[in-house]
Order: sequence, then structure tokens, then C-alpha cells
Amino acid sequence: MILFPAIDLKDGACVRLVRGDMAQATVFSNNPAGQAKAFEAQGFEWLHIVDLNGAFAGRPLNGPAVAAVLSSVKIPVQLGGGIRDLATIEAWLERGVARVILGTVALKSPDLVREACKIFPGQIAVGIDARAGMVAVEGWAETSSVTALDLAMAFEDAGVAAIIHTDIERDGALEGMNVEATAALARAIKTPVIASGGVSSHDDLRRLKAVESAGIIGVIAGRALYDGRIDPAEALAILKSPSLSGGKA
Repeated sequence: MILFPAIDLKDGACVRLVRGDMAQATVFSNNPAGQAKAFEAQGFEWLHIVDLNGAFAGRPLNGPAVAAVLSSVKIPVQLGGGIRDLATIEAWLERGVARVILGTVALKSPDLVREACKIFPGQIAVGIDARAGMVAVEGWAETSSVTALDLAMAFEDAGVAAIIHTDIERDGALEGMNVEATAALARAIKTPVIASGGVSSHDDLRRLKAVESAGIIGVIAGRALYDGRIDPAEALAILKSPSLSGGKA
């Protein structure tokens, strides 16, 4: 299972929000590229980047910071936030992003996601951010009437590389992961799932590892890594240990 350290960008800085509230942003670093290099040095194999300003504005707004990260590390990067058309997807992939995450357009323009998967196979992930099981979009400012499961099911035949499932109520709150909801989603679909939101301890990672066979291939961690609640070496060891059960449960 892959552990993705999160670099959330607001006004060019690395921040963490509480439950997606831009007014509750804690700045952890004013040097995203330096933070990315530190994560790489700690042994992480991927980076997860979100352009928070872009997610609200509907267009990329932290391009220079993302570009600086891409030029500073050799490990692959997945990027989301404000990516709403094929031209932007192509531009980021050409600049070195390994995988683009589509969130709002997955709900509002599903055909665009399908087309992107055909043009860029293996390089498109769908971000499903849920509040009480319902999909939220536009930087989490708008909650829809569509369930996370229904949206995930809509892309089962599209060739999506992964579904990134975030529990908004847990995100940045250090209250523990909603392992049950993530595992239930993973069991219900064939597309691999990456868990996100609420990682607060090594025990959270152990609980998630225990249901890996449901179809969970990774987990995103942010605040707990920045404030030292999670030790990178120990966390990576937990997730790289042999799976507790074989096959998709």
C-alpha cells in the first residue's frame, strides 16, 4: 500500500485545512519544493498535491509552486485542484505530472473524464470528496445529491486509474480515518481506491492495512506527517508489510 504525503497549496505555501475550510489554514512551509524534497528523502514513493486556490476558482492558481515541486523531485506526482478541461490535463501531464485528479468535473462533466481516460490511459484519477456520504464539489463548497458510491460506479468502465475517497468531516481534523466507509466503497467497485481524510496515528494506518484486500491501494496523509504524529519510517513499514489477507474481500 502506498503512503502519499500531501502538499496542499494555498497562496504558494504548504498548508493544511480543517474539514476543507480555507479560513482554517495552518501554514506548515513556505517552500513547497523543499518540502517535496524532504518527503522524497524520507522514502516516500509518490507525492499528492492539491491546488486549493484552484479548486475554488476552477482553474490552476498555484502553477509556479507545482512546477517547482516537479523540478525538484524524481518521484511521481499526482495533482488535483481546478483541473476542469482536457487542455489543462494535457498541459500538466506534459510538464511532468504523473497522474491528474479530476473531482468537480467527475460530477458535472462525466463525459470529459471518460474522454480523458481514453486519451491519457492510466493517468487519470477521480477524486470523490464526501460529506456524510454525499459528493461535495467546487472546493467542497457545494454538496450534491449524489452519493459517493453512485459516482464511483459511474466510472467503473471508464479506465480510471484510482478513486481517491476523502471523508471531508475527518480531513485535517486528526480524528481518525473513516476506514469502514472507505472499505465499503472499495468492496463495491472494481476500481482501486486511495483513502484520504483523518489519518492521525499509526493505528489508523494499521486499521486501513487490515482491509487492504477490499481494493485499497494507498492512503494520503497530511497534518499528522507535518506535526510529527506519524513517523515516516514506521508508517512506510506498516503499509509495506505483508497483507493480512489475500484477494479482494
